[in-house]
Order: sequence, then structure tokens, then C-alpha cells
Amino acid sequence: MHLLTKFRNTVLFFLKCLVIATVTTSFLGVWQNYYTDSLFGGFGNYLVVLTYIVIFVTFATVYDGFKVGIMRVHELSFGMGLAAFFNNALMYVILSLIARRMFNPLPLLFLTAAQVIILILLMYSLSRVYFALYKARRVLAVFDSNSRNDIIKKISIIKERFALAKGVTVDRGFDEIKREIDKFDTVLICDFDPQLKDEVLKYCYSENKRIYLLPSSGDTILNGSYQVQVFDTPVLFLHNGGLSMEQRIIKRVFDIVASSVGIIISGPIMILIALAIKLTDRGPVFFKQPRVTRDQKIFNIYKFRSMKVQTDDEVKKTTVDDDRITAVGKIIRPFRLDELPQLFNILFGDMSVVGPRPEMVELVNDYAAQLPEFNLRHKVKAGLTGYAQIYGKYNTTPQNKLNMDIHYIEHYSFLEDIKLCAMTLKILFVRESTEGFSEKDSKLKNNK
Repeated sequence: MHLLTKFRNTVLFFLKCLVIATVTTSFLGVWQNYYTDSLFGGFGNYLVVLTYIVIFVTFATVYDGFKVGIMRVHELSFGMGLAAFFNNALMYVILSLIARRMFNPLPLLFLTAAQVIILILLMYSLSRVYFALYKARRVLAVFDSNSRNDIIKKISIIKERFALAKGVTVDRGFDEIKREIDKFDTVLICDFDPQLKDEVLKYCYSENKRIYLLPSSGDTILNGSYQVQVFDTPVLFLHNGGLSMEQRIIKRVFDIVASSVGIIISGPIMILIALAIKLTDRGPVFFKQPRVTRDQKIFNIYKFRSMKVQTDDEVKKTTVDDDRITAVGKIIRPFRLDELPQLFNILFGDMSVVGPRPEMVELVNDYAAQLPEFNLRHKVKAGLTGYAQIYGKYNTTPQNKLNMDIHYIEHYSFLEDIKLCAMTLKILFVRESTEGFSEKDSKLKNNK
């Protein structure tokens, strides 16, 4: 094991190649036995195999299936399962086109089910190997005792990756902090006084410590910069112009096409949901509420009503096991089906398919009072899905939402939008992403 530890990156690379080879080999068996009309006589077969591998690796990468040691086993397995499903679906179309006839899909369906089982076992095994090779690092947390540092609690839960051995507060002084840093190989630097934070960061860097840095809004903005040379002086450059006109046009065209197709496909589902809401409690089908979008413009967002009818004075954030959620709401909320009417918001130009979550006007005002920079997220249109919606939770803190939204704005690309749309399919089945605020969270936020 000691020898393997020295070559752990190589070991993991070959194990990931084994995953790809296993999936590809199982496909070859089904292809050669059940879809012989699509076989070529020469090198065409190699091209089909290469296509299968490329499609699988692409989907597995999009769904974070290869992020062993970072994602949890069930998330890895689910991502790989989705990759296998979409890969086999596309290959069914390709093979049918090659043969110029529609094949029986059952062999590929059985193959997909078998691959999912195999991938679950492989992801479990791969994770076990990873954590055997990469032992949990002893971590020192440096933080301000007067502020909430949820990241400390989150890191302490992931015992396979982090051994949060000790914490030191900044009021102990820089000399004491340095003495504590010398005892550890990894340091978690939370958000505190920028000047002291900079000193701690430089000291950790000089001592070759692994660093986990909780970024401020300013750090996240700088992360979107790139370096230019002014003669012999390196300068960080931020374009800071939001989306270019070309990007806005491409994004708007995509919004119109995607929302139109979405409305057509989901039309029958929306009709069924509307009937279910009306028949169960005879209240209004739709819920509308003022929300904030680009340039702090206010618009009415539309959703299927998933909660009991409330007056404006009764409206508050959803909590875990909220008794206001209706019977229909308990079904449609976990799968985000209550948000389908927002396709019309996108078609009419109030929202985009991908962008920051549209927040209530009152919440924006409250968050902006705590974080004056919160309105920086309104440089682009609000979105049905987005970076923060995928990688965060419904109850993610305002600071973390802001950092993720700034990251999206500063790293925007059309391909990134496509990836985030694909990732949305995954989070529909991850319950944590629809988790509401606990009563404790609500009290803490109201007291701030």
C-alpha cells in the first residue's frame, strides 16, 4: 500500500479507465449479439466504439461521475447512471440510423440496468481505494469567533476527507496563529479581517501548507480576472462589463427556443397539475409574486401553487416539513414541477433559462442590508436554473449564493449554460437541493 500511495494518481487514472473499459465492453457484447445489422465490415466498428467512449466520458464528466473523493458515493453512482442511460439512448439512435431501421430497444434497456448496478459497485470500490490512498488530512481552522462559519461544520461531517483537529480564533493574535499553523499540513482560512487574512494566507503559502480558503465576494470577483503585463508589471484585469451584446443575443435565442420546446413538451403535465390543484382545494392554480431580475427590475414570477392560500402578511420562507404545503405540493415540489410556469416568464423575457435565482423583493432588500454587494448578482437575468441552484441548496446562505452567482457571471459561456441545463436533470432527484429552511435557520437569519 505504501508503494501504491506514491503512485496514487496513476492508480486512480487506471481505475477510471477500468470503469470506461467495463462499460464499453458490456456495450460491445450487446451490440455484436443483438444489433448485427449495424456492424461494419472494416474500421467503421472502431469509430462506433470510439463514439461510445467519447459520449460516455462527456456525460460522466458533466454529471461529476469522475469526481471520486469529492462527491459522495451515491452522487457518483447517480451521475454515472445518468451517463450510461443517455449514452445508450444516443447509441440506440446511432445504431438504428446505421442499419436504417428501428431496433428492439429492450437489449439496450437491460444493458443500461446492468451497467447501473455495475457502476454502483465500481464507484463504491473506487471511493474505498481513493480514501485508502488519500488519508484524511489534519486540518486547522482559522476563524473569527464573532461570525458564523458554517463551513467548519460542513467540513467536520466529511470525516473521510478532513480530520478537523483544531480551531484557532483570530483574536489570539498572528504569532499564536503561526505557531498553530506549524503543527498542521492543511489550513482552512475562513472569512475574517482582510488584512490579517492576507497575512495568514501568505504565511501558509511560504510554509507549503495546503490551503482551503473561504472566499469573500471580492475574492470571487478577482477569481474571474486574468493577468496582463504593463511593461514589467503584472496587472489583474477585470472586464466587468457583464455579458457582451453577442452573448446576450445568443442567450436570448436559446431562451426562446428552449422555453418554447419546454412548453410544448410539458404542456400535458402542466394541464394535469392544474387540474389536480383545482380539484383538491379549489383554490387558484397559479401563485404569482414580485421577484427581482437584471438591473434590479421587478417582475411577477409564476408558479403552480403548492401551498395553502396565504395573505401577503402570512408569506414567509418555506421551512422543513412546512404544514402549509398542500398534498399536490408535496408531489410537485421535490421535482421542481411547480416551477414549470416560469417557462412563460422566460419566453416573455423576464427570466433566462440559466441565471441567478430570482429572489423576493423583501429578501433582496434584507440581504442587501447585510451584504451591500448582494445586488451584484443582478448583472444578468434571473434564471430557472443556475450555478447556485445546482451546487447550492434552497437554504444556502446569502453570502454563498452571492459568491456562486458572481462566479457564474464572471465565467459565463454558452457551453457552461448547456452544462448547467444538463446538470439540472441530476438535481431533480437530489432531495437536498429542494430542502427548506429549518426553524433554527429562520430564527438565525431573522436575528441578523
